[in-house]
Amino acid sequence: MTTSPASGPSSRPSAVSWIYLALCVVFVSLNLRTLFSSFSAILPEIVAATGLPAWGATLLTTVPATLLGVFAPLAPVLARRFGTWQVLAGALVLLTLGLVLRSVPVPDGGALLTLLAGTVVSGAAIALANVVLPSIVKQDFAEHQGLMSGLYTTAICGSAAFGAGLTFPVYQAVGDWNLALGIWAVPVAVAAALLIPVLLRHRSSARVSTSTTGRSPLTSPVAWHITALMVCQAMTSFTCFAWLAPILRERGIDGGPAGGIVAFSIVLQMAGSLLGPVWATRLRSQSWLNVAAAVLTGGGFILAIHGPLSGIWWWTGILGVGQGALTALALTMITLRSTTPHMAIRVSGMMQGLGYGLGSAGTFITGQIFATTGSFGPAAWLFAASGLGAAAFGWLAGRDRTIAG
Repeated sequence: MTTSPASGPSSRPSAVSWIYLALCVVFVSLNLRTLFSSFSAILPEIVAATGLPAWGATLLTTVPATLLGVFAPLAPVLARRFGTWQVLAGALVLLTLGLVLRSVPVPDGGALLTLLAGTVVSGAAIALANVVLPSIVKQDFAEHQGLMSGLYTTAICGSAAFGAGLTFPVYQAVGDWNLALGIWAVPVAVAAALLIPVLLRHRSSARVSTSTTGRSPLTSPVAWHITALMVCQAMTSFTCFAWLAPILRERGIDGGPAGGIVAFSIVLQMAGSLLGPVWATRLRSQSWLNVAAAVLTGGGFILAIHGPLSGIWWWTGILGVGQGALTALALTMITLRSTTPHMAIRVSGMMQGLGYGLGSAGTFITGQIFATTGSFGPAAWLFAASGLGAAAFGWLAGRDRTIAG
């Protein structure tokens, strides 16, 4: 088995170095979902300004989630060659370029091309960052895995909230949808700059932890349980980002209150994301914790669609807590079930590649259900199935077993 120092040249970094690394991870994570939520926040304005066809809007809404699965398997290969922190920094540079590209002003009729190209580049970059982050937590925060897993997954939820909540006010202030989208490249560039000292510290040992010697996660039932858990949770998480507001509108809630309810749900997602991993690392088995999060998620989504409207804040609150915890717990299973950082990144690539690739179908299926039936009501069956699947595979993934590296 190949092992490596916990962090760069020194196996025990100073308190200042540790805090700086932690802040870098959190700040990076705060930039990993604005691609999704910023576009949706001003989609009507973009369509009105560019004449974007309906199929183009659907494509740009669904492609990013699918790309997370398509490009995820590439991350372990790159990390083995260059190192995890190096791949993370490269992903941020790529993400900056992608966000700038999708916001470039073009003549009439050309917006779809630049939007799509920028979205593809950005989606690929986010996929790489998603995969290497659990390995970095395993490698550089071995004694604080629960805390760091909770912090970075909470920051990812916060990223979605920032994109959804701030893009439209920026658009109102500047009157230009290109600038309202392009502004999100600025914090990504800052995050990339913050990683320069980290890269200098890790340049001599970064590749050691990504060796591919040893057992393949493809042969491990535990790795497949984690992957299936990710598929089921992704079915609801991306559907929540894309369709929760329209679901509330269909139920008769006006746009302003619907946006407030969605924001409330996302805030509670952040709470679930922070607490779930902290509790998980204190338990030998996380099975019941995973099951509870799955039940809250599936049940909350079903109630948001069919529950009494008087309790809608409760139903979306339940959904938020459950979804945040379920997403964070699925990612935490990577570090808890893997014995080494290099196995963690290989499991992460497998789990996120298949998980996001297949799980993103939930967004498409929900859209097709609405297009076919004119209602989101039948989609409740999808969330019941995904919730039951997450509970079953969450139970299996949460058992006290590891994937040897």
